[in-house]
Amino acid sequence: MKKSVLILMAFAAAFGRMAIGADRPNVLVILTDDQGWGDLSMNGNTNLSTPNIDQLGKEGAVFDRFYVCPVCSPTRAEFLTGRYHPRGRVYSTSAGGERLDLDEVTIAETFKASGYRTAAFGKWHNGMQYPYHPNGRGFDEFYGFCSGHWGNYWKPMLEHNGEIVAGEGFIVDDLTDHAIKVIEQKSDQPFFVYVPYNTPHSPMQVPDRWWNKFKDAELKLHNVNNEGKEDIDHIKAALAMCENIDWNVGRLMESLKTSGKTDNTIVVYFSDNGPNGTRWNGGMKGRKGSTDEGGVRSPCIVRWPSVVKPGQRITINAAAIDLHPTLAAMANISAVNKQPFDGQDLAPLIMNDGIFNGNAWPIEERMIVSHWNGKVSIKKGRLRLGNDGKLYDVEADPGQQHDVSQKHAVDYKRMNTVLGYYKEQVLPGYDDNRRPFVIAHPDSQNTQIPARDGKEHGGIKRSNRFPNSSYFTNWTSIEDSITWNAEILTSGTYEVELFYTCPQGDEGSTVQLSFNNDQLSGTVNAAAPAVIIGAAEDRVKRSESYEQNWSRQILGDIKLTAGSGTLTLAATKIPGSSVMDFRLMMLRRK
Repeated sequence: MKKSVLILMAFAAAFGRMAIGADRPNVLVILTDDQGWGDLSMNGNTNLSTPNIDQLGKEGAVFDRFYVCPVCSPTRAEFLTGRYHPRGRVYSTSAGGERLDLDEVTIAETFKASGYRTAAFGKWHNGMQYPYHPNGRGFDEFYGFCSGHWGNYWKPMLEHNGEIVAGEGFIVDDLTDHAIKVIEQKSDQPFFVYVPYNTPHSPMQVPDRWWNKFKDAELKLHNVNNEGKEDIDHIKAALAMCENIDWNVGRLMESLKTSGKTDNTIVVYFSDNGPNGTRWNGGMKGRKGSTDEGGVRSPCIVRWPSVVKPGQRITINAAAIDLHPTLAAMANISAVNKQPFDGQDLAPLIMNDGIFNGNAWPIEERMIVSHWNGKVSIKKGRLRLGNDGKLYDVEADPGQQHDVSQKHAVDYKRMNTVLGYYKEQVLPGYDDNRRPFVIAHPDSQNTQIPARDGKEHGGIKRSNRFPNSSYFTNWTSIEDSITWNAEILTSGTYEVELFYTCPQGDEGSTVQLSFNNDQLSGTVNAAAPAVIIGAAEDRVKRSESYEQNWSRQILGDIKLTAGSGTLTLAATKIPGSSVMDFRLMMLRRK
């Protein structure tokens, strides 16, 4: 029988079953942060137990070889757009380089255009200021944080649709609570809910319920490629965090069940990169940050009980770039992307009831490119062209020890041709950092202006070399300042709110906010003694900045004129020994 006829049969069978349920399925996408392929018991790791995620795999289709990027922000961009991240100029994980270009269309925009309720709960990491903000990229509701990592997981400072709020309890539990509310909401509209959890990314904080299981446990499996280089306490904390994720996945699945939405909800589960530490990962070379197999291979599960046959194991190569076109096709809606996908529509494969042999699927010949920080590798079939220029059979040789380029000379040549095209046609200009720092977009009332995006001058110091969740301190002179190279989009009057701490006896400093000819002067009128948050909750010593118990104060109103320039925060009077520790400003259009 011809392959084209088989494809039609697959679609007929799948969409015939779809007619049994509602016309449009709900979609729930769960993305974890720094969880490696090996951090699930379904993949053979006996150091932990992830029964709820394992059950998802039993009830759906599991991709054996699914690929993401080596770090967080580019994977998110590729999932959102179905396109390689350099096309959207995502070149860094902080300070503006994580922003997804505005000419890229997101999966949320695709589903919203078809009448879906859209919501995201967690770590966004593709732009903070509107229109890069999730509310500007197709999500009706957003609760979480937009930076690359967060400094505190217990009742943290978060945001809800642009307003700063206080979280409840442990952050992953809290994000799950918010997702459940949307899932259980009664509505004639289906939902598209995106839950990008922020664990097991550091800082390594996890409730006692999960930590106590691991703190004195003996690990059974270890990283075979880097014996003696494991941080055992870090591994234990990561595994405890993964078990907490699993518990929350179970809560999400239970909410689908109790609300009667299990059968007509597509659930996708995957991670954003390899493990954030040296630990068991199936013998693969590489971890987070690497383009080797262990740095970019992710678990991926797709469950849809009324349509997808349970227990499938899909052996072809697939990637995060495939999810936008695939989910749109599975929901039988039209993608609204303006530019061609790099990803493939895998809906016929997922919904085929085993009609196709995975090895015979025509896109098995495709090549998937992995890139980050100047390193590029390519996957084709079971072969990986490494960043070192050598070719590896990663199924037979997961540690990438043996070059097989001579044995597979034709594939080696073809893969190098694709590598050359990628470097010549896709990469040039992607790391151009001249995009403006946007303030006061006409479609958003609030603009968050954090220390992360600022530049310190004089004696002011950043609290940590990783800027994402940092603050400015050591502000002791009127010669010191903080600046943002910015573009004001909408002229108007804006209320300015400070998030700060200030030692007792240092209150009373006069600060001035200026932009070109516009100025506001105000006084830090109340002491707000600093209390460092996070150290007591860390299971292992962190490398990122700690948070503080930030106080809030309205500094006053400033009239801003649209245009480009430098936004400057400086002190004109310091009666004590310091001005304040500065975390962020919030501008609200009046």
